Amino acid sequence: MKQLLTHTLALLLVLALVASEASAQQFSKRKQYNSVGLTLNGMAYFGDITPKPSIPSFRPGATRPNVGLSITRRFAPRISARAALAYGRITGDDAKAADQNDGDAKFRYNRNMNFRNDILEFSATGIFDLIENRNNYIKRPDFVPYLFGGVGVIRHNPKALVGSDATNLSSGSYVALQPLRTEGQSEGYSLTQFVIPFGAGARYKLNKSFDVGIELGFRKTFTDYLDDVSGNYVASRDVLQSDASKYFGWDITRELPGTYTEAQQGGEMRGKSNEKDWYSTLGISVNYILAPRVRNPKFR
Repeated sequence: MKQLLTHTLALLLVLALVASEASAQQFSKRKQYNSVGLTLNGMAYFGDITPKPSIPSFRPGATRPNVGLSITRRFAPRISARAALAYGRITGDDAKAADQNDGDAKFRYNRNMNFRNDILEFSATGIFDLIENRNNYIKRPDFVPYLFGGVGVIRHNPKALVGSDATNLSSGSYVALQPLRTEGQSEGYSLTQFVIPFGAGARYKLNKSFDVGIELGFRKTFTDYLDDVSGNYVASRDVLQSDASKYFGWDITRELPGTYTEAQQGGEMRGKSNEKDWYSTLGISVNYILAPRVRNPKFR
């Protein structure tokens, strides 16, 4: 379902760009312009540490701020290109998201994992307006819905909170998880990843120089480690090398009577490695239009 949604939106955007190519060739360069924008979003995550491991399932209380800066170039009556830099945080906590009475998914409650991940993202996207504007920026439509899609790269670093039950660790501190190799990985996962941003939005003309907008965006990632949870527990606690890796990879789990003993933990499922992590943004933007210079013709 996730792949179908991604591929469908990407195909629609490509078709729209191709259909507008002829219009772009006829669009006067004097009507093209740039704009700079500021965005403020709520950032949500979809992965192993949510109420259900699927995109429709997220915990509103886990939403965190995301801010961004962008520059957009309008090339054609419907086509623009945008480069953006954004910074935000995603979080998850089994103690708040998982249900101990959830049958087969009870292991998620017993896992008792938490994380936060600060993500720096650079993206380049194409924007297709559903309402065209063949005039200059002053006569642009008052309301324009649009679709967007493109490519991006992120730098992330998942961390987890040390609880009061930890030994040889500083309670209340956050520890970077990637170096710990909590699932016994032979090599640590990369903290730099490619993403595919896509979504939809709408903007409203305040005056000749300012637009305000609302936008919902999704990020398809190619990693299952935004939350440091993916596969199975290690076969034995002794496989983990440090106190921190033993705490987050083994000791932090709840061992409830009759449900999850230490003997059962070794090699058992910790996450769903067949599903990559996603995140989304929903928020508002303010864009300031940089009025193009109009060159008067020279007369001799």
